[in-house]
Formats: sequence, C-alpha cells, structure tokens
Amino acid sequence: MERADRWLPVPAAAGDVRRLAAEFEDTLTASVGLDPGLARAGIELFRSLPATAERQALLCTDLHAGNVLAAQREPWLAIDPKPYVGDPTYDALQHLLNCEERLVTDPAGLATRLADLLGLDPDRLITWLFARCVQESIDQPILAEVAARVAPR
Repeated sequence: MERADRWLPVPAAAGDVRRLAAEFEDTLTASVGLDPGLARAGIELFRSLPATAERQALLCTDLHAGNVLAAQREPWLAIDPKPYVGDPTYDALQHLLNCEERLVTDPAGLATRLADLLGLDPDRLITWLFARCVQESIDQPILAEVAARVAPR
C-alpha cells in the first residue's frame, strides 16, 4: 500500500533499507521502550500486510467520529478524506486510534467488536492494529502498550 511506503520511506539501496529500519527500531526501543522484537515485527507487518489483502478498495483513511458531521442533504457527511486504494481492513484503524480510552482498556475486544460491525476479519484488524500502533508509538507512546497487548503470538 502506498501509504505504508510514505510513512516508512524505502531508499533504493537494500543496505539503506536495513539501516533505516534499524534506526527506526532503535528509536522505538529507546524513546518508547518498545521491545526490539515487537518493534521489528510491527515494522515488518506494516510493510507486508498491504500485499496480503484479499481485495482492494477506495479507502478514506481518516474516517472517525470527528470527521462525520450531521448534514442537510443526507443524514451524515464524511469530511476530510485522505483517499488511497488498499486493504479495506486498514480503514477501520483511524476510528480505533481515536477511541484512546477504550483502546487502552481492551484493544482486542474493541477491534473485534468493530470488525464484527464492519464485516471484517477480526484477526486481520488486530494484526493491522498492532502494526499501526508500533508505527504511531513514537508520537503517541501509549500505543506502545497497546501494541504489546495485541502483538501476534
């Protein structure tokens, strides 16, 4: 998925890729306290999950309660889309990340409930949640805890 590539830049040389991945992993480990193995696994999944999607769809990527307004023309209006084509399961992540209290309390339960409501594979959503929490934990350290709780076993 193009969005994953933009968040985790991929230089042309394989050595540069390994160096940047190691630097990102070191940052996650040092500044956030994330286990190096979890950091590595999250980065790897963030890069590999898009290619394993069963189908592609047009994604909003920023759909959450703050971007849904009451409207006159229709009952609801979704605003501020950041469109990409990709894994439909990815689109549910922003809503999960914007429900911080519920996410921290029961990340797997919240992801499973949302997956059921959206007709998505709950295991895939939890895997995406782990990868995205690793990726976002530099800016939101609380997500390192969530990542550790939903990490693949």
